[in-house]
Amino acid sequence: MGIDAIPAIDLAPWRSGTAAGRREVAERVGRACETIGFLIVSGHGVPQEVIDRAFSVSREFFDLPAEEKTRFMPEDGVAPRGYHAVATRNLARTYGQETPPDLREQFFIGPLLPQADRFAHIPEAALFYSENIWPAWPPAYREALTEFYRAFEVLAERLMRIFAVALSLPETFFDDKIDRHFSTCPSNHYPVIEDDPQPGQLRCGAHTDFGSLTILAFNDAPGGLQALMPDGSWLDVQPGPGQLAVNLGDMMQRWTNDRWKSTVHRVVNPPPDRRRESRRQTIGYFLHPNYDAEIACLDSCCGEGRPAKYGPIMAGDHMREKMERRIDG
Repeated sequence: MGIDAIPAIDLAPWRSGTAAGRREVAERVGRACETIGFLIVSGHGVPQEVIDRAFSVSREFFDLPAEEKTRFMPEDGVAPRGYHAVATRNLARTYGQETPPDLREQFFIGPLLPQADRFAHIPEAALFYSENIWPAWPPAYREALTEFYRAFEVLAERLMRIFAVALSLPETFFDDKIDRHFSTCPSNHYPVIEDDPQPGQLRCGAHTDFGSLTILAFNDAPGGLQALMPDGSWLDVQPGPGQLAVNLGDMMQRWTNDRWKSTVHRVVNPPPDRRRESRRQTIGYFLHPNYDAEIACLDSCCGEGRPAKYGPIMAGDHMREKMERRIDG
């Protein structure tokens, strides 16, 4: 039987602290992670005004002339910081597909506190703990996106604790694996499509996310997010007011020995007759564990008759391998 809706879960009972409520939330989250790898959450604790401010200043930035926006690109053009223009990235490549580049532009921020000293002994880690690039306009950008990042950082930690309970682990199991994370927070802008896309070109090509989990806030416009279902169909991901989308990344699938799903997803183009109303924004929080966190099969996900499918790998090494395939060139 096909899946016709993304599971919607209220996290308020977890936040209220009752044992029964917390257990029910963890069980429901666990079922969603096993069957589809996507869920829609309410009762998450992030104030709507924090989300609204981040969307507002991001929209102001993306409305700037191209020559102003490109002043805030990373020097190497690769680092997940600052501005990346339309059609400069190609996420489908990370999934082994050759398609034209993605029809979106992005502005990335990463960890707010310096972490470079801790990882000085791992030169490859420097890229992921780069200093943030902040635009000169709008003036409130840094404050609004910092507030957004911190709120979603708290929510991501809460979700990882829910995951731990759902996986029959101590609630704090993941705490010391994400306390020096290199999570990114991209603001994504999908401009109105003026000309016909190239064959196979999407707003964002089919891919899986790289880290442990993703939290996404977005507005509603034609041409949106879709998740690939087990039966091969594509299902629209459409949270309602006050809701957020959450999906698993490759590291969580690897941690759970494929018990949980890092589901393929994409952002499709709007129908030709609705292009004029298709301007779209999203802001995501991608939880990437500490660079040196070991991603190895969890004890609760392997055993007799169920051997580990993947060898251990550092989170940062896993991420670097994925990123090297993402740039269009």
